[in-house]
Amino acid sequence: MLPQVAIRVICRILSAREGWRCRPGERDMSCYQVRWSPREADGNRVECAVVGGHHGRVETFLVTERLRLRPFTEADAGHVHALDDDPAVMRFINGGRPCSWDTVRRETLPRLMRPYAWPPGRAYWAAEERDAGRFAGWFELRPLDTGPDVAELGYRLPTRVWGQGYATEGARALIREAFTELGLRRVMAQTMAVNTGSRRVMEKSGLTYVRTFFQNWPESIDGSEHGEVEYALTRDEWLPRAL
Repeated sequence: MLPQVAIRVICRILSAREGWRCRPGERDMSCYQVRWSPREADGNRVECAVVGGHHGRVETFLVTERLRLRPFTEADAGHVHALDDDPAVMRFINGGRPCSWDTVRRETLPRLMRPYAWPPGRAYWAAEERDAGRFAGWFELRPLDTGPDVAELGYRLPTRVWGQGYATEGARALIREAFTELGLRRVMAQTMAVNTGSRRVMEKSGLTYVRTFFQNWPESIDGSEHGEVEYALTRDEWLPRAL
């Protein structure tokens, strides 16, 4: 890790150069080189911060108008526990059961930090609000065994940021990255049929309904009798909308 003084000097120099952004933090400062994507249908532009990053702790994967997506670290254990211990957040995952610290340390965090053998190196990214630097949940873009050009999209956000459009904003950025940088052919997502909030995010992100299916879960939760739904978007469907 670079000394704090060196990090700040680098950031001051880079912030004066075209195409660079710097973000101060409580204990460090990060700089990243950005490239602007074409405007999306909603008029927003997305910064992809994956080149030449300098950071006191972890590098940025993607930056949107309001969010920064970065790899998970051990320091995120408290954020993950608070997220998974919220009954409202976990309502359609496990029925809202409490989450133990042991589960976070032994199962959840290792899964979120697991390396994957594809260009991003990870499949889950912690989200932070760019202005305040607060934890804003996580996003998933995970390669599937069905083929090297298909990935599953996912997201889990704390209740305090619900209704602000963060889930759609992050999902759209990952979809763009999937089709423009990772060479994927198809992005899909699944949720419970009764999870209308998650289904709205999928639809607003450009995915369309594919099917309803049923699985045999060890423990059923309210609404599972209605099954699961799958949504998907292909690169050929996405490309005309992105132009």
